[in-house]
Amino acid sequence: MSATTQTWEIDGYVASLTASSVNTRDAYSRDIRQFVAWADRGGCTDPVSLDHATLRRYLAYLTTRGFAKRSIARKAAALRSYLRFLRRHGVVETDPGRSLRAPKGSARLPRVPRAEEANAMLEAAAATLPDAASGDPRAGALARRDLAVMEILYGAGLRIAECCGLTFEGCDQVRGALTVLGKGSKVRRVPLGEPALVALSEYLELGRSELVAPESPADIVFLNGRGRPLTPRDARRILARYPLPDGRTLHPHVLRHAFATHLLEGGADLRVVQELLGHTDLATTQVYTHLTTDRLRAVYDETHPRA
Repeated sequence: MSATTQTWEIDGYVASLTASSVNTRDAYSRDIRQFVAWADRGGCTDPVSLDHATLRRYLAYLTTRGFAKRSIARKAAALRSYLRFLRRHGVVETDPGRSLRAPKGSARLPRVPRAEEANAMLEAAAATLPDAASGDPRAGALARRDLAVMEILYGAGLRIAECCGLTFEGCDQVRGALTVLGKGSKVRRVPLGEPALVALSEYLELGRSELVAPESPADIVFLNGRGRPLTPRDARRILARYPLPDGRTLHPHVLRHAFATHLLEGGADLRVVQELLGHTDLATTQVYTHLTTDRLRAVYDETHPRA
């Protein structure tokens, strides 16, 4: 542990983020270490020397470096969280970050595939499944796993980390539901549609055993080609193998966006979608209403004679 890390209590702060997801902890850790390195270069060698003006200069520095508004907003949130930690632990007497604000970027969503495009992609993946009595068993296992992963991402709206961390205990095939551990260690139960349930069942019955290795965890559902737990990077590779009809490939998280968008387009209540997605704040879910409104406008403009 370096003297700088000890002085700034970085490791203690990161260890305190027990209620945050792994991704949030990693992002906040990087953000704070980058800030401390910047402050140290500028002559601010300990947190006691920090003031609000220094924090504002840092945000201005990030702007000049070309960081997006959303990235700067996240870094400001990390700073506020970190400085609250220092204040609680008596490292600083006052919290210079309590009124720190950064401009929020627009809540942008990637282009979401239409329902027919998502269905075509999944049907193409299903068409690669070999007959149970023929073909390479390992290739068949991978194909069944790929289809199950995609069906669950789209059919249940899981975050990729939730899908990769899915356990046998969390799979209720009788009732057609999944129990997952989400952000902030929050557990939620989500229904599973028939296509996803069939794909999951066939993977578990015919595929997973072909991927098991001596070091494979007994409780994790999805395994990669080496028998280890599937990772988000593995999931991205899966989606890259199954493009949309127009050739576009999707990031796994886009299927979660598609799940929410298509539910709302079909008339689902916003609060139901909030519960299914595991959003704490309804405002987070409302982003999808903007997207569906844009689609309605586009259809209107394209089809109405007096648009």
